[in-house]
Amino acid sequence: MRRRILATGSVIVMLALAGCTSATDSLAGQYQDGSGQGYISGDGAFTEIPIAERGDPVEFSGPAGNGTTISSDDFDGQVHVVNFWYASCPPCRAEAPDLKSLSDEYADVPFLGVNIFDNVENAATFERTFEIEYPSILDAKTNSVQLAFATAGAVAPNAVPTTLVIDRDGRVAARISGRIADTKILAAMIDTVVAEQNPGS
Repeated sequence: MRRRILATGSVIVMLALAGCTSATDSLAGQYQDGSGQGYISGDGAFTEIPIAERGDPVEFSGPAGNGTTISSDDFDGQVHVVNFWYASCPPCRAEAPDLKSLSDEYADVPFLGVNIFDNVENAATFERTFEIEYPSILDAKTNSVQLAFATAGAVAPNAVPTTLVIDRDGRVAARISGRIADTKILAAMIDTVVAEQNPGS
């Protein structure tokens, strides 16, 4: 029942607007998945969206841990992967090695994290622990990136973690809601979207 609730639009908006300022009033603290773990977790269900049915391009911008700004403009014309996470989220930690492996394998497909809760130090510790080399936007203070993706409708990030494949036009092309159950699933999603404008590949 809890996972059905998470699929509703109201929870999508809550994800987008949740202000993560402490462990008790964070997104993680507002909902339980029934196991007492303290996080909204999807079931690993995945969705692929046909080209003609994709929404508008998602425009976003936010600070990285090194003080630079990352925006959707940085990915113009590129298929890319966006993963929503935070350091103490158990499924985020469980899937981190898979994301590391895939980001290494798909060197021509940029990966981007969106950290919805942590400060710079906690995020950096997680990234060192799991040897994550791709950047993350720290979105806890403004939730602006979450809000931007909430407008993606049925494929908005509605769980933590959520992984999205974005097409060359900046539109959400695929989503995994919850932990990545099998790297082959995300790999196949990436391959599909990369091949869309490269039919000869």
